[in-house]
Amino acid sequence: MFSEPLTITSAHNESLKEIRKLAGRRWRDKLGRFVAEGEDLLDAADAAGWEPLVRYVADGSGLEGVPVAPHVLAEISQLGSGTRALAVYPQKWAAAPAGPRCLVLWGVGDPGNVGTALRSALAFGAPSVALGPGTVDPYGHKAVRASMGALFEMPVVRVRDPRELPGPRVALVAGEGRPLSEVAAAAGSLVVGAEREGLPAEVVSACDEVAHIPIQGDSLNAAMAATVALYEAARAATPATAGEPAGAGA
Repeated sequence: MFSEPLTITSAHNESLKEIRKLAGRRWRDKLGRFVAEGEDLLDAADAAGWEPLVRYVADGSGLEGVPVAPHVLAEISQLGSGTRALAVYPQKWAAAPAGPRCLVLWGVGDPGNVGTALRSALAFGAPSVALGPGTVDPYGHKAVRASMGALFEMPVVRVRDPRELPGPRVALVAGEGRPLSEVAAAAGSLVVGAEREGLPAEVVSACDEVAHIPIQGDSLNAAMAATVALYEAARAATPATAGEPAGAGA
């Protein structure tokens, strides 16, 4: 007979040290691993076929995994309210960006924006998300939480040069170029920068088109701009029925 695993009762347990290390990007990059917390995220990982390297659960919760005393699990959790389950996963990176309508985040340093953009990419059928230099780690705690599980379904790739991206490449620049609706249908890549800094000049010059989202204010944050751009591209790519403009309908 197999014995039940012993409950971990100390936050100094050797097995839990990795969880603390993975809170920092240096260790995530070095080990190629990350942590996801919460039953919803772990369920999303299961549904997407991701196998955890190890799963820790609150003792007495009835969940499957290595039991940990609830107060100890709360100590190592990055959630303010604590958690009943967390797991360590291997990072997965796609070999190359895929188009059309590849979402590209360049220099986006806010993890909430990156996670939300991943959700939007999944919702609007983007085949991949490419992350340029200066973009925050999508496997950091805040980005993983903000993705609401989309990270487990969305192919993500790192790029260094905009010429690696599927063409035609459309750079989104506030107030410049053509309205996005005029070029969205043909976009191989939609390139979005940070709200304040925007896209570097060399990235814009390497793109085939410059477009803007017509708005009343000055700018949108990266996640909002990405969401609108993805919606517009998906709408434009939807075949129209007889007598109906492209993308119309419920």
